[in-house]
Amino acid sequence: MEAPDYAEETRQLGPDARALHLRQYKLVVLNGQQRGREVVVTHDALRIGKAPENGLVLGDDAISRQHCEIIWDRRGYLLRDLQSTNGTRLNGAEVREAYLTSGAVVGIGAIDLRFRLAEHRIEILPSEHERLGEMVGRSLAMREIFGLIEQIAPTDATVLISGETGTGKDMVARTLHQLSRRAAGPFVIVDCGAVSGTLIESELFGHEKGSFTGATAARQGAFERADGGTVFLDELGELSLDLQPKLLRVLEQREFRRVGGNRPIHVDIRVLAATRKNLRAEVEQGAFREDLFFRLSVVPLYVPALRERKQDIPLLVAEFERQFGAGAGAVPPEALEMMVQHEWPGNVRELRNVFERGIYFSKQLGADAFGLTDLVPFGSTLGPVAADITFDPQASYGTNKERWNDGLERRYVAWLLQRTNGNLTRAAREAQMDRKHLRKLLRKYGIRG
Repeated sequence: MEAPDYAEETRQLGPDARALHLRQYKLVVLNGQQRGREVVVTHDALRIGKAPENGLVLGDDAISRQHCEIIWDRRGYLLRDLQSTNGTRLNGAEVREAYLTSGAVVGIGAIDLRFRLAEHRIEILPSEHERLGEMVGRSLAMREIFGLIEQIAPTDATVLISGETGTGKDMVARTLHQLSRRAAGPFVIVDCGAVSGTLIESELFGHEKGSFTGATAARQGAFERADGGTVFLDELGELSLDLQPKLLRVLEQREFRRVGGNRPIHVDIRVLAATRKNLRAEVEQGAFREDLFFRLSVVPLYVPALRERKQDIPLLVAEFERQFGAGAGAVPPEALEMMVQHEWPGNVRELRNVFERGIYFSKQLGADAFGLTDLVPFGSTLGPVAADITFDPQASYGTNKERWNDGLERRYVAWLLQRTNGNLTRAAREAQMDRKHLRKLLRKYGIRG
């Protein structure tokens, strides 16, 4: 099965690429006490001024606290004066805003800065490791993702992570944070699809006391809590159009206002985003802003579906055995082969859930290993199943499900009675079941106590 359409755009700079061109530029101080100082800028917004919270602090009396900023958009790097007292100059001429070309001289007070483009070309080679952070994988696709993460994690580049539900986009984001220079800072997650439209603005930007009904106290939003660290916007494609311009301003200026507030709040954050949607198609349909899409996709990264990298399944199962304390080899070879053959529409999340259920049932039913019957919910897509479980092609899903549930219930009750030597009171207590209900089940399945 081919990857979804949205994979093609992200793969241009994603794991299938051999090189990544990372935007960055250099500012060189040409005069004053800091003459010769060089500053390499890898993020999309830089504010310059005398105040300590600026990205570039210049201590000259003629420079305002918030003097000017350089931001990137689709046309290039834009120099913008921030209503400074003495103005901002570009090649000697005072400007309010203008696009920079490599070699241009920016005048701020008595200090001149030379702007030079310095695009950084990163070679993307497959990692030699089968584990990175919380992720495991030995397929070429995953090792190339590992190689890309190893290269871009130390930067402040914004990353747009795409892929189907359950592929592990959140783990990619967490690994990027853990390997970054911000690892000691907060990692704040906002699920844009799980927060209601009326509350998402407060969740992102915070609110002041009394700003709306129920706002009984001031509250910090995700961007404020993530100051000095990373904010991860999961399922960003669900963000409403009316909020997208506000998010764009945060990405451009690293500044926002709380709901109901007037004071601008400046933050030092890295932004990571994830989506299961094809955002380029959303842009074409008018459901997502084009300028926000390009701002987010500085480094696009596509996480392939599990069916595209089935050779990772044995390694994932071994990792689950370790995490759940099941012991190596808890899943027998025939069950593992069934797993490898399955298409896994729910991806790694589905595989983990099935493994956890299988281990749980094995323990509850007294089995020594993960049994083939624990894979029955997959049906015939996984190949043959245990002889005592069959499906009726003429019956509905509900009827087949009821037969399976009855079979599990019967096996559990028989195991419980055997375990307690027929003592109904003890059996009911261990199963946390009403004794009358246990008697009812015994009569239903013809099991003698």
